[in-house]
Amino acid sequence: MAIELMCRKLGMTQIFLDSGEAVPVTVLEATPNTVVQKKTDENDKYTALQLGVGENKENRFSKGEAGHFKKQGVEPKRELRESRISAEEAEGYEVGQEIDCSIFEEGQKVDAIGNSKGRGFSGVVKRHGFAIKKRTHGTHEFFRHGGSIGAGATPGHVIKGLKMAGQFGNERVTMKNLTIAKIDADKKLIFVRGGVPGHNNGIVCLRDAQSGK
Repeated sequence: MAIELMCRKLGMTQIFLDSGEAVPVTVLEATPNTVVQKKTDENDKYTALQLGVGENKENRFSKGEAGHFKKQGVEPKRELRESRISAEEAEGYEVGQEIDCSIFEEGQKVDAIGNSKGRGFSGVVKRHGFAIKKRTHGTHEFFRHGGSIGAGATPGHVIKGLKMAGQFGNERVTMKNLTIAKIDADKKLIFVRGGVPGHNNGIVCLRDAQSGK
């Protein structure tokens, strides 16, 4: 359990380390997240912080959403996410408090959570990396097909979970054990080594690496 800081993905670039090595990084804009609500074991049967970030026009919120922000006494936020934390950690935060990139440090291992780019309905070659059939004598209109999908007699049906054509991308993806290469607190930027899920301007959540927990 850890705080998942919502960031906006700006794109990729490269930076140079003191050793002269060029490192590819993803640039994340870490605008301070506001604590909108605290969930407790007494009231909600679990402990979590509801974080909000971004601005939006008032007429874009429903009456229920506007009432929720008004009840908590905070300005309406464009994005809302919950971060599961322990009761001891929750004691250190109050509604309306801002959480920024200072919760991370350079060299720290983190997990990046985001929605992968949606690529629509895709075939088995693009979606699962199937091999393309040889373009030789005898192969006709069957270059990118998946082949047989099951036996006729036993078991007599298509096995569940078989790799076939279908929706590709646009799903929650967690990349684990990425390294923070640099933090620019003044510009509210976090440079994460390598790529992270999602398109530019998309929301990416950063948390302390949870591997093995």
